[in-house]
Amino acid sequence: MKEFGGQAFFIDRKDINTDEIIPAKYLTENSKKALKPHLLEDLHIKNNGFDPHDKELQEAKVLISRTNFGCGSSREHAVWALEVNDINLVIAESFARIFRQNMFNCGIMAVELKAADIDKLFSLQGKVIITVDLDLEVIKATEEGGDQKSITCGFSLNPFDLQLVKTGGWLAYADQNY
Repeated sequence: MKEFGGQAFFIDRKDINTDEIIPAKYLTENSKKALKPHLLEDLHIKNNGFDPHDKELQEAKVLISRTNFGCGSSREHAVWALEVNDINLVIAESFARIFRQNMFNCGIMAVELKAADIDKLFSLQGKVIITVDLDLEVIKATEEGGDQKSITCGFSLNPFDLQLVKTGGWLAYADQNY
């Protein structure tokens, strides 16, 4: 089974749309690998100095954001751009419905947490590592270095989405069950 979690990258903005995750000009690419360098290329965050080539983003396995992540058009390319960049988990208060299901279909976890829990995660400082216990449905976020403050949050997945991520996505699930 695929491991979930890893180094987190925080994007402190709501309504991050699929055009910002992967710009439309790359939708003609015929391989996921071609999408890799363009993840979040058109994302702009006021007064933040966000850089899509930031080393911390390149090392991240987990994205943490605010509400309505993945809104906009229902392109699978946006999820593929996450997948090819080894993002295995996105945590947000909410997701656009089709985007969320595309994540599970590709074997990537979409975890919805309450706004208060998201705020707690954003309060962590420095490098943050996320660990996931799928069986207990718990996420633990730990600061590296210093006093290693940690936060634990419960989540829930419906049984089918849980099976999709455990088997590696829809294609692996179908191969195993049909």
